Amino acid sequence: MITSTVGPLTFSQIEPEAGLKAALAMPRADIIAEINKSSVKGRGGAGFPLGMKWNFAAAEQSAEKFVICNADEGEPGTFKDRVILTEFPDLVFEGMTIAGRAIGAKNGIVYLRAEYTYLRRQLEDTLAKRREQGLLGKNVLGRDGFDFDIRIQMGAGAYVCGEETALIESLEGFRGEPRNRPPFPVNTGYLGRPSTVNNVETLADAACILAKGADWFKSKGTEKSTGTKIFSVSGDCEKPGVYEFPLGISIAELLAAVGGAGAKAVQVGGASGICVPAAQFSRKIAFEDVPTGGSIIVFAPGRDMLQVAHNFLDFFVDESCGQCTPCRGGNAKMLEGAEKLREGTLTLAALDELKELAETMRIASKCGLGQTSSNAFMSIIENFGDEIMARALTQSEPARN
Repeated sequence: MITSTVGPLTFSQIEPEAGLKAALAMPRADIIAEINKSSVKGRGGAGFPLGMKWNFAAAEQSAEKFVICNADEGEPGTFKDRVILTEFPDLVFEGMTIAGRAIGAKNGIVYLRAEYTYLRRQLEDTLAKRREQGLLGKNVLGRDGFDFDIRIQMGAGAYVCGEETALIESLEGFRGEPRNRPPFPVNTGYLGRPSTVNNVETLADAACILAKGADWFKSKGTEKSTGTKIFSVSGDCEKPGVYEFPLGISIAELLAAVGGAGAKAVQVGGASGICVPAAQFSRKIAFEDVPTGGSIIVFAPGRDMLQVAHNFLDFFVDESCGQCTPCRGGNAKMLEGAEKLREGTLTLAALDELKELAETMRIASKCGLGQTSSNAFMSIIENFGDEIMARALTQSEPARN
């Protein structure tokens, strides 16, 4: 269940199919214009403007296009999309249908995380009811010429498939590996056709925007981060769960709401995010300050932050697809460095080399996994130096007997 501490939950305020009816009553270009006016950005973590993505796909000349819902929720500490799909599946499917109308697509695909297999029957039942009600299929809601349907395809059980091009590779039956970009999915996506890949929450927001208007959506949040956001809150707090807050909320305000007073640190954005120390809890959770796809992990004073970093790096070593050297080799070296720090055998010079390696990974890795996998380790090193640096040796070489 999603909890809101700022009034009625946004998704519960939306009249069923109000957004779709509004979209079908306007030209396709006006749908995208309304999304652009709302300034909504992707809720999966990347924060790319939704209207811009839809506009790129709509501009492509192709007889076949696809709307893909990214429900491969694999980021550690993130579980809000699972709750949205459980409580508001119709809103997500409505958003996909609106996207189909906007870009000129007839087919939608939900790429559902392998671990969420138990949700499939419920989602298939919802899709069947929508077909019976004329909300999917031929001439949606009586609109001549607008045909749109949705199918579900199970994910491959790999973290990297949350990256949109790796997801598309998996949809096509190949090993989930990121593609070189350009070309981008909006012009060369699934089966080589223009495709828009959007997060579960993003699509639900799109339905809300068409139902209530861009100005309504922009009335919450900040100028650069409009609207509210669904957060997955876990860790050392009294009330873990799924929450809705306006973007721009401070970390301190969020902690107060979830019973996380006295926290030592908060990991914002999951394993690929950054670790924020207590001294910086006044920072805002927003695209212009501390962005997140929704994961909030709270750490109490007794937590060993080096162990936290080690756990994240161990995860990335396992989940790297191994396609590019900066990620494949870089994560292994980062994990080795964390282990040496824990043992007290890492030199300060070697630690400096790890910092340089992190920058190389950020610049040279092929996809977001390698580009962000060192974030947590580096932010923990930076913000918890007093706790961790005592474990590093000061000499130029490790001590020998």
